[in-house]
Amino acid sequence: MPELDLPVAKAAIIICENMIDDGLYKSIQRRTQTALDWGATYLIYEISTYGGLVKSADDISKYLILDVSKKAHTVAYVTTEAISAGAMISVSCQDIIMLENTTIGDCAPIIISPGAKLEGVEREKQESFIRAAFDRAAEANKYPQALLRAMVTMQIEVYRVKNLKTGKPEFIESIRLSEKDPNEYDLDNKELIVEKDKILTLTASDAFEYGIARGVVKDRAGALEFLAGRDGVAFTSETMVLETMWSEEMVRWLNSPAVMGILVMLAMLGVYVELNSPGVGLPGLVAVICIVIIIGSKYLTGMANWIEVALFIVGLGLLMVEIFILPGFGIAGFLGIVCILAGLFGMLIKNPPDRLPWPQTQLDWQLFTDGILGMSLGFVGFVILAWLLAKYLPKLEFLSGLTLMPALAKQGDEVEINLTAPVMGETVSVKVGDIGEVVSTLRPAGKGKFGQAIVDCVAVAEFLDKGARIEIIEIHGNRVVVRAMED
Repeated sequence: MPELDLPVAKAAIIICENMIDDGLYKSIQRRTQTALDWGATYLIYEISTYGGLVKSADDISKYLILDVSKKAHTVAYVTTEAISAGAMISVSCQDIIMLENTTIGDCAPIIISPGAKLEGVEREKQESFIRAAFDRAAEANKYPQALLRAMVTMQIEVYRVKNLKTGKPEFIESIRLSEKDPNEYDLDNKELIVEKDKILTLTASDAFEYGIARGVVKDRAGALEFLAGRDGVAFTSETMVLETMWSEEMVRWLNSPAVMGILVMLAMLGVYVELNSPGVGLPGLVAVICIVIIIGSKYLTGMANWIEVALFIVGLGLLMVEIFILPGFGIAGFLGIVCILAGLFGMLIKNPPDRLPWPQTQLDWQLFTDGILGMSLGFVGFVILAWLLAKYLPKLEFLSGLTLMPALAKQGDEVEINLTAPVMGETVSVKVGDIGEVVSTLRPAGKGKFGQAIVDCVAVAEFLDKGARIEIIEIHGNRVVVRAMED
């Protein structure tokens, strides 16, 4: 039970592990709100990460400083390492407490691409943005600004100099030393802390010595004990621990370039097999599921807005109209492809609905190129698998039900198409002008029987009931276009 003379405080632990991305940002927002609704007055974010996306880390940083800090006391508890984007999140909390023998720092921007380097103006653009984020955190939470900047830029050299008036040491960049009054600072006995051309990374003990970490503890209980003793509060015996949900982890996993490439490949392969098979079956279902997963995962992480989702769905609708209703390939098919590509393009860039989806920063370009790379790999995989299926699948008896064998021979102006032949049938085929009847209602797609062959066909702008007489007027690849015959 808490002591009666101490204010009672409630603590919530929010686990922040692995890759820093938009999925984690959304999860932190959800769990933070859950903790606040529960009545938590201390929000302790357990940090264990080597970094991730700068944009996501900046979103989390602004959320912690501009929003959460006004509602509860924020604490970063580093349990293993807080590197790169993890350091940005940590310094955005009002306190940093570190487990013994952990590390924090090294937030220099990099590009994860073979042979790619950030140099010159491009590097300075990236570092300037990140330094501003660290400056914001240093000002808001009273951390040594010079040391935080040295975590970002290699060219920053930092000295520890004693302030003669206060008697306390201060951390000053070397380029600022000439501005300091020698009567106010002991410049003759300055101590070099960060060498030029080195990125600052600190152990727990060094971070505590330099004033970045408020305390170093042995475990989570020690962190709570430190805060209680320093702030003069008594924590309730109940502490809420909030981890990421399995669904949040799945969404983050689905948005990785490798998984996204596999989903694109399976979706395209499912459409390809479905268009070369009668009716709607397993391949079509697989394609639909993959498309829903792609769009849903992008939407849940904020990469896709409602306009981009609507464009993609409209594009699919136009393409289906072109394939199953309108003969040939015209304006509907072209517009469908344009809408699908526009929707997919927009989902690779995080933007509000009222802004054109175009990369604005180096980070945006990196995310965009990663997305293009994933989709390109998926397309290459689709081409290879489609070729293998077309060549070998008909020869595999146990898989032959997934595709239709084309007519084996033709005479005159007959055209080879996919059809269903009699069980013990002879070689059959159909041609323009053949007369038959509907065996499965055309709405407007269905099946028609021409002699001994049952063929997938499409009626021209009308629905035809079973038993209606029809005539073949066009054959486009695997699609047979028919019209009703007058009695």
